[in-house]
Amino acid sequence: MQALGCYAPAVSGGGMTFRKAPPELVDRFAEVMGEVPDAELRKMFGYPAAFANGYMFTGLHEDRWVIRLPDDDGAELAAMGATPFEPMPGRPMRGFLIVPPSLVAQSDALIPWLERARAHVLSLPPKPGR
Repeated sequence: MQALGCYAPAVSGGGMTFRKAPPELVDRFAEVMGEVPDAELRKMFGYPAAFANGYMFTGLHEDRWVIRLPDDDGAELAAMGATPFEPMPGRPMRGFLIVPPSLVAQSDALIPWLERARAHVLSLPPKPGR
């Protein structure tokens, strides 16, 4: 998989302008998520995302794949190169990390992390509906 970071078309959202996700990353997301059972796929802020129990557990943002993990699992993934997810500089989303590109390229390595993320949100109290 080639490096993803040079794709620049923008989408506007609530006063912020974000770059669209590269088509190859969107395709990769769809391919991998097809192997994660019971993930509810929908868009979040115009990007593909996966939900369970009412919570997003993974998704794309610009040219990055993000994942929600409990602290211990997050520390383990950080040791493998994951970094905190900040959709806006200085505004990290607690519990969300940017998946290292090397992991995005390896389905066999990525899917267990997605399953951990899904299990994490399933352990949370159900998110109240609107």
